[in-house]
Amino acid sequence: MDAIRVLIVDDHQIVREGLRSFLQLQDGIEVVGEAVDGAEALEKVGELVPDVVLIDLVMPGMDGIAAIRKISALSPSTRVLVLTSFAEDDKVFPAIKAGAHGYLMKEIRPADLADSIRAVYRGEPSLHPDIAKKLMEQLSRDEESYEPEEDLTTRETEVLRLLARGQSNREIAATLGVSEKTVKAHVSNILHKLHVADRTQAALYAVRQRIAEGRQER
Repeated sequence: MDAIRVLIVDDHQIVREGLRSFLQLQDGIEVVGEAVDGAEALEKVGELVPDVVLIDLVMPGMDGIAAIRKISALSPSTRVLVLTSFAEDDKVFPAIKAGAHGYLMKEIRPADLADSIRAVYRGEPSLHPDIAKKLMEQLSRDEESYEPEEDLTTRETEVLRLLARGQSNREIAATLGVSEKTVKAHVSNILHKLHVADRTQAALYAVRQRIAEGRQER
C-alpha cells in the first residue's frame, strides 16, 4: 500500500518540525509538505493533493475553520484532521460542520496520533473523547427530529450500528459475514439516505436515534 501523504498546517515552526520528525518515522506515513496558515495550506493542497491534512485552528490570516471549508471544496478526496489546543464550542462545532473528519487535542499521545491519521485516511472518524462528548451533548439538546427521505434497510441499520460503535469496514464485514466491498456499498447508501457527508455525521445520527444501542427511536 502506498504511504499516506500528509500535509502539516500550523503557524508554529517547532510544532511543524516536531510533527514531521515523528510522522516520518511511522510506517505507511509520508509528510509531503508544511504550511503556516490557511492560505498557504490551500496552495499546498492544490499542488500536492495530500491524503490527509493535519491542521491547527487558530492561525494568523485565514484560520483553520475557513481553510477546512475551502480544502473540502477544493479536494474532496483529502481528509482533514484537526490537531489543536482549543476545545471550545465555537471551534469544535464549526470545524465539524466545515468538513473536518476528526478533531484531536495536542495532548494526544504520538502513537495515537499516527493511528488517528490512518483511521481518518480509511474514512473513519477520529474524535478526542472530550470532543465526542461535546457533540453527543449538543445532539441531546437538539429537539429537532430528523427523518431520512428513505428508510434504511435492516442490513443498513446493522452496518450503521456497528459504524457508530467505531468499527472499520473490515471489522463490520467480519462481524456480519459479508465482504468489505459489500460494507462499502452499504455505507455509501447510508450516507446518501441520511444526507450526510461522512461517517462521522452518520455515527452522530446513529447515536441521536439510539441506533448504536440497538434501538431506533422515530
